[in-house]
Amino acid sequence: MLMLRLLIALALIFVMIRAAPVASADDDIVFADFENATYGSWTVTGDAFGPGPAQGALPNQMPVSGYLGHSLVNSFFHGDGSTGTLTSPLFTINRSFINFLIGGGNHPGETCINLLVGDRTVRTTSGPDSEHLDWASWDVSALRGKSGKIQIVDTATGGWGHICVDQITLSDSRKAPVIVSDVLYDETYRPQFHFTAKTNWLNDPNGLVYYAGEYHLFFQHNPSGIDWGNMTWGHAVSKDLVHWKQLPDAIKPDKLGTIFSGSAVVDWHNTSGFGVGGEPPIIAMYTAAGDTSPESKGAPFTQCIAYSNDKGRTFTKYGSNPVLPHIVGGNRDPKLVWFKPTRSWTLALYLDGDEYGLFTSPNLKQWKQIQTIKMPGSSECPDFFPIKVQGEKTQKWVLTGANGHYIIGDYDGALFKPDGPPQVSDTGANYYAVQTYSDIPAKDGRRIQIAWMSGGKYPEMPFNQQMSFPCELTLRRFPEGLRLCRNPVKEIQKLYFHKVTLETPFVLAKDERKYSYATVNGIVYDLAVEFEPGPASDLSFDVKGAKIAYNSREQTITCLGRTTLLPQVHGQVKLRLLVDRTSIELFGNDGRVSMTSCFVPSPTKNSKLSMLVDGDSVHVKSFELNPMRSIWGTELFPASMRSSAIQRHNEQ
Repeated sequence: MLMLRLLIALALIFVMIRAAPVASADDDIVFADFENATYGSWTVTGDAFGPGPAQGALPNQMPVSGYLGHSLVNSFFHGDGSTGTLTSPLFTINRSFINFLIGGGNHPGETCINLLVGDRTVRTTSGPDSEHLDWASWDVSALRGKSGKIQIVDTATGGWGHICVDQITLSDSRKAPVIVSDVLYDETYRPQFHFTAKTNWLNDPNGLVYYAGEYHLFFQHNPSGIDWGNMTWGHAVSKDLVHWKQLPDAIKPDKLGTIFSGSAVVDWHNTSGFGVGGEPPIIAMYTAAGDTSPESKGAPFTQCIAYSNDKGRTFTKYGSNPVLPHIVGGNRDPKLVWFKPTRSWTLALYLDGDEYGLFTSPNLKQWKQIQTIKMPGSSECPDFFPIKVQGEKTQKWVLTGANGHYIIGDYDGALFKPDGPPQVSDTGANYYAVQTYSDIPAKDGRRIQIAWMSGGKYPEMPFNQQMSFPCELTLRRFPEGLRLCRNPVKEIQKLYFHKVTLETPFVLAKDERKYSYATVNGIVYDLAVEFEPGPASDLSFDVKGAKIAYNSREQTITCLGRTTLLPQVHGQVKLRLLVDRTSIELFGNDGRVSMTSCFVPSPTKNSKLSMLVDGDSVHVKSFELNPMRSIWGTELFPASMRSSAIQRHNEQ
């Protein structure tokens, strides 16, 4: 077989990165490069940093990259459970910037590097939850002439409980790219096709309901802080599940408590009596989280309702709240669903531990408990909904927990009968508080889900956390039984602006190691690849520095360090990747596998998209890349840069 050196036309798609010039070597003072066998005059406490600099990864650690020379500071000595500090001698700050390479865990104050002036920490940076080291820079121009110390800290003992540092340099120029935080909706780490609050913290999606041509997304929101607290229902609306407009907060705390998670429905038959003028009200049911604010001190967690007569723009709290008093523990997160055969409402409620309760009501005001259900391995945020088996008339009911684990069964309005044990719907690191839409029109008929991408990192941003991209759930039969599948809603195509395809099929052969498809600086995209691996193939993708790998021997897929089974179908594998500025959502074999993950891209690898083959050759059946526009109206792709030929390179 001839060695492949294919030149295939692609679209050159990139955006300018705001970056300051790299420091001139003549101006730099290398304060510490950690190339010696010991730490010299640095003071060591604890056992995390070992007897001296490490030469790369330590035992049981993932590969470490990005450091310079042979050695670096690595506090993984004896694993993540070890702790300690490493402190430099006193020095004079005589340049405007301190640059350094940093990797390891993102635990502010626990896995970090600090600049100490006197007894105060005046600058600090934590790791990125990555074993790849990237440049970080402190502007210390205001501190020139002062004396200080560098202290590297590891006091964390859990996952990512270590820090990696190298090449501490004093310079008059910054080494790291500038992080933009003051250009609204175009900040460095602002997702471009996932919903985020304009400012401050968000978490669980709440009250997902469709009415009068609008998809409502209520969400847990802290209106006054970047971290969790002061829980209020934020509110956004969309005509197409893609472009969102944030509205004023919808439901605010009161004497019963702050406003925790819940759901919303359209009361088409006005069972509540809250409708006016022949228009059905939107009813929101939420947890009043007692004792979580000074105003609610001593109050328990109870369930309350509020209603809207103006298409969700304003809500009035029911005067006789709570409609469901405290039952047990931290009972919370009510999910409403209309059960048509009995013309009554069903409520799924998290109780305590791994238990959920089902309740019924004729009017959303008086409730009777009918069942308690255990879901081992899950807690919080139930969802409960009917769904038909794809290609059949059979209807099943599905109960999900916050982590997306689900039980399939039958429901008759009085009893839910599970068919079997809980199943897992997503194996990524950032998938939580899953909820589906109520009142999707029958002519549409889709079951649409949104999750909170819990635990994402957004350094120096005015917002915190993001939602997943909306996905359609389908229930399909497999040899192992019925399983939920997840795929992005079709409306994502509204964001496509220039399809890039490769002439297929083609072969990535053994010894032809790496293929760079494009320089895609900071773009966001939807990538679909179908391939036929050999018996011993390893096919990996480098996506903005993140590794995604398929192992044909084990038939597994790995994304951002997490691995799950992805069996071949007739010898082939389908992968789809939604890549935003701070997230990757992977869908395997038409949604049979789902992995929802956040990451902070490496600034030095943010332009990378490549494929790498190890072992047997891989037959690529199709390759389609769809760069996407921003949902916020920001211009990601200047017109002058959208269309230019580029070659696909075979890098030996």
